[in-house]
Order: sequence, then structure tokens, then C-alpha cells
Amino acid sequence: MAAIGQPESRKSVKRIGILSTVGLAMAMAVMLAAVPALAKDKAPTTRTVMGHVQNNAEQPLADAVVYLTNTKTADIRTYIADPEGAYHFSGLALNIDYQLYAKLKDRKSDVKTLSQFDNRPQVLLNLKIDVQ
Repeated sequence: MAAIGQPESRKSVKRIGILSTVGLAMAMAVMLAAVPALAKDKAPTTRTVMGHVQNNAEQPLADAVVYLTNTKTADIRTYIADPEGAYHFSGLALNIDYQLYAKLKDRKSDVKTLSQFDNRPQVLLNLKIDVQ
């Protein structure tokens, strides 16, 4: 025990330093473990629209061309449906409306709108073309 007015021994100062370092390391580990949990709650910055192009009998229409129009800029992106009739567009802005339709030869589906007020990060929109 140190006398009154005498500095503490080096052993007790060293012990306090080690405990402080261990405590700081534990606190940092807890904070770093919380970072991935916070990242999961982060809102998406883009969205994806996907679906299938089908005929009225719900059979896939391979090679149909799907048109996606940005209603703000009038930019058009296209996607050729795969053998299962599937298509997808990713990286779409959340604050813009998009219009989609599909064409196969001289036939066209109804136009569908993906609204900026639809806050789902992944939207499923199937398109039907009346082919005979």
C-alpha cells in the first residue's frame, strides 16, 4: 500500500493500464459487431424489376423484347427474354416512374407502370402478349 502523499506503485499503474486496454478492446469489438446489423437496416438506393413474358395460356415467350422507359428522361432500355420468358432490369432509381411493355413480332403487351411510390426493392411484373 502506498503511503499518503506517495505515488502508487508501478504494479498497480500497470494493472490499471492493462484493464483499460482490455476494456477498450472489448468495447471496440462490441461496436464493430453492431456495424453489420446497422448496414442491414440501411434502405436500398436502387431497385430491380423482373418478371416473365407470357402468352394468354401463361406459356413463356422466349425472345420477346421488353422495353423499360424512364418517364423523366425518356431513356429506353431493352431486354430480350430468355428461353423461360424471364427478364430483369436492375439499378433503377427509386424516385422515378418507369413504364414497361413487351413486344414479340407485331404483338405488344399492355403497358405497366412501376411507380416511384412503390418502395419495394424488388418488383415482380409479368407481361402478357396475346399471340395466336
